[in-house]
Amino acid sequence: MSKKFLLFIALISLVLVSFAQTGKIAGKVLNNKNEPLPGVSVKITGSQGGTTTDVDGLFTLNLQAGKKYQLVLSAVGYDPKTIDDVEVTAGQVLDQIFILENSGKSLNTVTVTANRRSGVKETTASLIQFQKNTNTVASVISAESIRRSPDKNTGEVLKRIPGSSIIDGKYLVVRGLSDRYNMAMLNGVQLSSTEPDRKTFSFDIFPAAMLDNIIINKAFVPEMSGEWAGGLIQINTRDIPSKNFFNIQVGTGFNTQTIGQDFYTYKGGDLDFIGIDDGARALPSGMPAKSAFRGNTLSEAEKAQWGSKFPNIWTASKGSAPLNMSLQASGGFSGTLFDKKIGGVFALTYANNAKRLAFDNNVYNVTLVPGNPLKQADSSYQYNNIKYSREVLWGAMANLAVQLNNNHKISVKNIFNINSTDYTTQRTGYDYEFFAPIRATELSFKNNTLFNTQLTGDHNFSAISSKLKWYGSFSILDQYIPFQRRIQYNQESNGDWQLLMSASNSQRSGSIFYSNLSDYLYNAGSDWSTTFKLFDNVQTVKGGYLFQVKDRLYNARPFSIVLPPGSNNALKGLPADQVFAPENFGGNGFGFEEYSEKNFRYLANSILNAGYLQMDNQFNDWLRVVWGVRIEDFDQLVGSVDPKDTRHVNTRVTDWLPAVNATFKLNNLTNIRLSASQTIVRPEFRELSNLAFYDFELGASVVGNPNLKRTKITNLDLRYELYPRSGEVFTVGVFYKQFEDPIEQMFNQTGAGSSNAFNFINAQKAKNYGAEIEVRKKLDFINGFKNFTIQSNIAYIYSRVTGEKGAKLDRPLQGQSPYVANVSLQYDQEQSGWSATLLFNQIGRRILYVGNDEMPGIWEAPRPLLDLQVSKKVLDKKGEIRLNVSDILNQRAYFYQNLNDNEGFKKGNPEDVISIKRNYGTNVSLTFGYNF
Repeated sequence: MSKKFLLFIALISLVLVSFAQTGKIAGKVLNNKNEPLPGVSVKITGSQGGTTTDVDGLFTLNLQAGKKYQLVLSAVGYDPKTIDDVEVTAGQVLDQIFILENSGKSLNTVTVTANRRSGVKETTASLIQFQKNTNTVASVISAESIRRSPDKNTGEVLKRIPGSSIIDGKYLVVRGLSDRYNMAMLNGVQLSSTEPDRKTFSFDIFPAAMLDNIIINKAFVPEMSGEWAGGLIQINTRDIPSKNFFNIQVGTGFNTQTIGQDFYTYKGGDLDFIGIDDGARALPSGMPAKSAFRGNTLSEAEKAQWGSKFPNIWTASKGSAPLNMSLQASGGFSGTLFDKKIGGVFALTYANNAKRLAFDNNVYNVTLVPGNPLKQADSSYQYNNIKYSREVLWGAMANLAVQLNNNHKISVKNIFNINSTDYTTQRTGYDYEFFAPIRATELSFKNNTLFNTQLTGDHNFSAISSKLKWYGSFSILDQYIPFQRRIQYNQESNGDWQLLMSASNSQRSGSIFYSNLSDYLYNAGSDWSTTFKLFDNVQTVKGGYLFQVKDRLYNARPFSIVLPPGSNNALKGLPADQVFAPENFGGNGFGFEEYSEKNFRYLANSILNAGYLQMDNQFNDWLRVVWGVRIEDFDQLVGSVDPKDTRHVNTRVTDWLPAVNATFKLNNLTNIRLSASQTIVRPEFRELSNLAFYDFELGASVVGNPNLKRTKITNLDLRYELYPRSGEVFTVGVFYKQFEDPIEQMFNQTGAGSSNAFNFINAQKAKNYGAEIEVRKKLDFINGFKNFTIQSNIAYIYSRVTGEKGAKLDRPLQGQSPYVANVSLQYDQEQSGWSATLLFNQIGRRILYVGNDEMPGIWEAPRPLLDLQVSKKVLDKKGEIRLNVSDILNQRAYFYQNLNDNEGFKKGNPEDVISIKRNYGTNVSLTFGYNF
């Protein structure tokens, strides 16, 4: 063996040993207003060298492991800070947030010990410190907290926030206000609704690996969007990591209501496993345009010929449900290129879940019984349903950033997501419209694709004590529903089953539906802030401008198989796999039509110009006031650009939105916050469109309202905060909200394809007030509970709607619960690698759909949720095995119509008639993750 080779081996060994014996300290330096401080000097006592923070207040030091160090942080205009006993661990990164006080305050010295959770940028304790210093009423969640919960996505984690709950596992309700009163932002840029048919954001699309933290504002400040009233959810993803990393995670699981049961699927496409239709459901090649069906271009025979070209797939086949599966990979790097610091984070996630959902639909009308104070309930229909669905959710993230120097940074952030559902719904029951037992089937595929890209720049101009942030973003949301089919049979008095068939268009049976929807959202804007000295304290003035354009194109093609008068009625007795065979079209067989209404195609556009001016004044040691005004000019067009078109809806409104947020610092551990503001919530495109679409699951049509007005909300908040020690918090607060023209969804008796419909309406007035308590406490003061932490939050909320026309008066707001309760108990034994979290959640009854005097509203009854996660570190703590069990109690969900306005729900009470019953089942999953 040559000497050169031996020398090479020695050098490599020396490098590896050196690497194994080094660690990193990575920190973020903020002032007491949570503003990043660039240019802060970071020195090690007794050593040469050091570093300075960059434009984000970040710094990194490589140090020899196994030693304790003393750091000194200093900056002009701020008291220096000394941090003792900073311990560095080999191959690990110690991440912390450090706060510098303005000059004139007493010198602070704190002790920091090593945090061995490598790769976690902001721990729970750090974010509680962030919450303490924020400029308004807010709550924070770290990526670590998301990872520690048994919730499978970000949406479910958000229900743990004080005063918050979740609908359908992804739609957030804050302080009892329905999801339409929230706003979502990604890395400081406003996001569009992820659901084309409702004003909401689906938070289940973000896996934990993509997140840095989530901040939920509950009080408005002018620098943020003014279009919300419940919560402003700021989702922040990672960019330049403090060290290179690569993680993978694989998992499997099942739902107790699905596994071992029959599972029905229909023939689809080869790419269904990734949530994309490969053309198997596409329109027949050469299909004429809608105008050909609407005019006299096509004869009845030609129309029938086109109807025969669709695949004869109207039934599902029985099989077994597969196990759920999930895959996740994420990685990040940091380094230099052309002497510039660069870094990036990448993530890929995939989940494929099978779900069997059993639910009953029963909708009632009421009539007054003479001489009887009780109301009599008359059922419209009684349906028993089982929905078999394959849900595919996958996405990718790629974030890159380059630091030109410590004062300037450019970032590009991208997220791509596909969320698809392929499902079969089978229905039996009784329909009182036909006075007959029925059986029906819906086969459908729905694909949602979301893409968001952002380009941002952060610039620090230290010579003039100013900062500039600029940004531009583009989002697209596409929804595609191809070849949705519905078929229904009614049972005759002689026992025969006959196809429900109409001589004209129907959305209930013999229905074929296609739709394409594309939303495009463009954002561009900038923020400028300047600091100066006044009252012997640092003051900040901030201003900015936002230009936003949103475009929508919607085109639906609803087809209907019809049976013209004089046709062969014997066809209606054929089974579903034969009745619509190609040979049964034309002649004296089936005809084929397309709806002629123009409402099934519309365009929409909105233009928002927004500007703000905001002052952040620190008057003395104990009083900080953030105040200012935001102006938003909003121009919206829905339906058609032609004012003579019946679909045309055009509104333009300018709103001045003032806000004042005062923080009284009683001492270093205690804050009192007071906030007052004006915000607005605008109707969504779908809510303004007079499109009527029959919803098979609801058994009713959903109809828009072109006359909707935007909602104005006056907000007041008062909160007391106590931060006893690191990682602990106690808060108690009260709030009040006054609504003008709140928007709600009402259940009534008119619709397309059904006698029942859901309309959007404006109430005249509403009010909402309540109280919240949050506690996070380590239990190490109790013998034997050293490794336990308890966290609990409870909210009481009261709301009332008044002055509403055509709907019930003196009732809560739609979606508002009188209480929300969350309790969690965490166990963490770092030495052994064991951790566990037990969580409980329950909300009070809330209105699902608003009713009127003839049609009682539908309420959701309370249902307790108990979840558990147990995890164990393995393979030298680089691997982790996690067992998640959600909805352990698996109690049935009841949605009921209350006939006589009594409080609460009692099963079996004749005054509480059950409209919807759902059995969700318990979800069990096992995952393994490894950090390379």
